[in-house]
Amino acid sequence: MELKIVEVTPENVKLETLFCIKDITNPGFENKRKWFEKRHKEGLRIKILKDSDDKMIGFIEYVPASYAWRPVEAANFMFIHCMYVYSKKDRNQGLGSLLVTDAEKEAKAMNMSGICVMSSKGAWIANKGIFEKNGFTQVDQRGRFELLSKKWDKQAQEPILLDWTAEQKKYQGWHLLYADQCPWHEKSVFDILNVAMEQGIELKVTKFKTPEAAKRAPSGYGVFSLLHEGKLLEDHYISATRFRNILKKEMQLQKK
Repeated sequence: MELKIVEVTPENVKLETLFCIKDITNPGFENKRKWFEKRHKEGLRIKILKDSDDKMIGFIEYVPASYAWRPVEAANFMFIHCMYVYSKKDRNQGLGSLLVTDAEKEAKAMNMSGICVMSSKGAWIANKGIFEKNGFTQVDQRGRFELLSKKWDKQAQEPILLDWTAEQKKYQGWHLLYADQCPWHEKSVFDILNVAMEQGIELKVTKFKTPEAAKRAPSGYGVFSLLHEGKLLEDHYISATRFRNILKKEMQLQKK
């Protein structure tokens, strides 16, 4: 199978799309496109793996760690935001490794000390297995999130995860924090906000607009957090039905 890696740029983004959202008329696409355009100047890159028929197989998004939208500290490292191979039949064939290698090559070309990534066995983030196959080792862990690193500068300090739990107590009442790093966040926020209004819940919504804000997020994922009275309830986007179930559970707890 003949493969190629295509770089998405602000100039070709509507032609190549953003992989995880392909409908350029979707409001989520436009939000991510605008976000991407700003972040591209900071070194963020999106690469799409395609076959000879121009069919999209997978993608990777990475950025210098100083501009990462995750609670991570990794001086002079590249950081992988997302990496995904869509079809199950295409997995375990080394295709994800092609994308990881691409990010590693760019990090070396930029004279960086190494490359790192967050992984998890839970939802919405890659499992660490693919990275371990490519020479990454785990250097930190908080909750369900692991931080893996591969460095070629042996003198470089290992990346660390910042303590997002320390940020949670400051969010009293109902809070929803998110960023446009994921194009599906806007729909989730819209649905959650509508349910909150239906139920008479005062929900404060905050959109992160800088990587610095995301690094200080109250969740490991960084770009989506739903909290109530200083407690993290969800760290990835959810449906209106899921939020209704959360409200029901929280109300039952309050009655006890």
